[in-house]
Amino acid sequence: MSETATRAPAPATLSRGRLLAWLGVTTAALLASVVVTVAIGPAGLTPSDVGQVVATRLGLGDLLGLATPDRLDDGIVWQLRLPRVLTAAAVGAGLAVCGVVMQSLTRNPLADPYLLGLSSGASLGAVSVLVLGWLAVLPVAAFVGAAAALVATLALATAAGRGAGGLSPGRTVLAGLAVSQLAAAATSFVIFWSARGDQYREILSWMLGSVAGAQWSSVLITGGAVLVLGTLLASTGSVLDAFTFGDTAAATLGVPVAAVRWVLLIGVALLTGALVSQSGAIGFVGLILPHAVRTITGARHRALLPLSMLCGATFLMWADTLARTVFTPRELPVGIVTAAIGAPVFAVLLWKGKARA
Repeated sequence: MSETATRAPAPATLSRGRLLAWLGVTTAALLASVVVTVAIGPAGLTPSDVGQVVATRLGLGDLLGLATPDRLDDGIVWQLRLPRVLTAAAVGAGLAVCGVVMQSLTRNPLADPYLLGLSSGASLGAVSVLVLGWLAVLPVAAFVGAAAALVATLALATAAGRGAGGLSPGRTVLAGLAVSQLAAAATSFVIFWSARGDQYREILSWMLGSVAGAQWSSVLITGGAVLVLGTLLASTGSVLDAFTFGDTAAATLGVPVAAVRWVLLIGVALLTGALVSQSGAIGFVGLILPHAVRTITGARHRALLPLSMLCGATFLMWADTLARTVFTPRELPVGIVTAAIGAPVFAVLLWKGKARA
């Protein structure tokens, strides 16, 4: 069989014009989703009510000739729903871009932002303060736990690679799995030994992921992290393209492989830690969204990264809307919804990939 016949087809890529069109469509969908999801709920608001409240709060009411919104509508939109929706958008965008980076760096299609043990470390930190009743420091404890897990993972991977090729994707993944299992065991021990009464419900809700308690401080933390770290990660498309064919190929193209890998791993960890500190461990977003968007963009990261961020933000907003409305007046942790949607979608994507192969 000839070389031409056996060679796999090159992944499709978007032209510049089509990329700009997709960016425009996904941005418009994101903005529209913010307004619509804020309006959805038992209070019976409309998108125009949401726009009126937001415009008035931004000081544009007189300029646009809008009437003063009802105080109850103002409280529902500005104090309850809008911070929650914006936090969900920031978390979804951040997890999606982190998933893209992790899958590229480790060359592992099953990689997600939690691969380095970050979610287990954050859970250990959060559960430790929940059982003590220190709810005010929960975000700090979760971030510290995620950071400690990162340090432990990288230290273990570096020690294992000393004299054997240094920090490699395979060793990093295995070290992350080891740290994740250790932190998960410690979390289970803390819950079994110390949790009482309603603490079980609080712990379970946090571990499954939820943005129900989001405030404007949550928007500031998650939005700021995505704006700074997420934007930096999204700008590394050409570098991640170089990693596609392995470390040797990347080095041949002039990429300082070890330094870049360290910087990107730390960037992913810091962004994931900031997101998890506000939302808990929301699964499947960083795993599924990159694969779904690749069906549109192909493998080129310059298109994959920004589109994944936009689609991740929109997806998690709607997932959270389902979580808070489907079983009203009860709410589900949004992680249940993302898993319920993500698992079948992943199966479909896997089947399509098999068919293409």
